[in-house]
Amino acid sequence: MKQAIVVYSGGMDSFTLLNEVIASGEFDHVHALTFDYGQKHSKEIMFAMRAVGGMNVGQHKIVDVTSINQLLDSSLTATGGEIPEGHYEEDTMKSTVVPNRNMIMISLATGWAVSLGADTVFFGAHAGDHAIYPDCREEFVEAINEVTKIANYQSVEVRAPYLDFTKGEIALIGRKLHLDYGLAWTCYNGRAYACGKCGACQERLEAMEFAGISDPLEYEK
Repeated sequence: MKQAIVVYSGGMDSFTLLNEVIASGEFDHVHALTFDYGQKHSKEIMFAMRAVGGMNVGQHKIVDVTSINQLLDSSLTATGGEIPEGHYEEDTMKSTVVPNRNMIMISLATGWAVSLGADTVFFGAHAGDHAIYPDCREEFVEAINEVTKIANYQSVEVRAPYLDFTKGEIALIGRKLHLDYGLAWTCYNGRAYACGKCGACQERLEAMEFAGISDPLEYEK
């Protein structure tokens, strides 16, 4: 029985990835793993829970790792400063880096994969992340993939199929799959409505325009 785990934040990229992995039919069971690391936009976790209910997901685990905030500094977490406004490529967005986040998440996902007998872990890093997130770049994915293949008695492969895709190209995949992006939260602020000003919102809005999709999320006026 072939199984896979998708690191699933509840955001647009991982929402698309989870649906695409399920739709591929490559795996008998596809599981989702969501992390609560104290992010200000914890609203994405609620969106993840709601969206999974309409998908053919095996197990959906939500893991509390908020204690890592004792060690890590980032404007994305409750202990950090203000979320910057502006595009991802602006230097100010570097404050949203959560140190070692993807390595931590992939390591835990790999442990769960070994426990389940799954052989693949997916995560949704994409080309738009490369400017400020070192753990979303090709060299990181290649290196951690080599490690996960030898870290346990069971080899686990790490895949990041969107690594060379823009967010707009990811949105096109979602359009082909007829996905409802009203089920995916993107904004780095966890307020009632998406702010439309942070890097995450700006990139999402550009992606929706590129793919010819009307964004179903409501934005602050």
